[in-house]
Amino acid sequence: MGFRLFIGLFVLFFAGEVMAIEEAKYTVIEKTDEFELRAYSPKILAETVVSGSLSEASSAGFRLIADYIFGNNTSPTGGNEKISMTAPVTIEPKSEKISMTAPVTIEQAGEQWRMNFVMPSEYTLATLPKPNNSAVTLREVPASNYAVIRFSGFAGEDKVARKTADLIAWLTNKGITPIGKPELSRYNPPWTLPFLRRNEVMVAY
Repeated sequence: MGFRLFIGLFVLFFAGEVMAIEEAKYTVIEKTDEFELRAYSPKILAETVVSGSLSEASSAGFRLIADYIFGNNTSPTGGNEKISMTAPVTIEPKSEKISMTAPVTIEQAGEQWRMNFVMPSEYTLATLPKPNNSAVTLREVPASNYAVIRFSGFAGEDKVARKTADLIAWLTNKGITPIGKPELSRYNPPWTLPFLRRNEVMVAY
């Protein structure tokens, strides 16, 4: 039931707006095959912390932040406001105990994930509507560098673990040390054919 609702929310967001989706802004520092080093501009995140498996957490986290974006918020001028969808939708392990090469081990009972949406660049913290649900928070992130591996298809747990290991191995060969936990980013609505999907594992360095 939760997964069907997750799909439904994606449909509501993306239907008729696919071409207008804004992406987080970055410049490419280096590109080698499926790997990239990127410099990201400052951004504001709407985020929430959820528990469960990768699939369960993705669904629960999306519902919470979608509720905020749909209008469960209070704007600086009063009332509520619908906020445009952006890409990607990102999820990362919250636990400090998670290995860089095996982020899916967070599925153990009691562990948690942090999911976030990047807010449209037109907003500042002062102009963004405030979430009415305390489970959703807003956070400003300064300019930062990320290493990324890009892949298509479904972003299942085993595949994400393999891609994360590939990314960490690539960074090790370059003598670059990650400074954050791996993050899984998805860019497409759920009806996108698997071979056209854009998924990324990212890690700050």
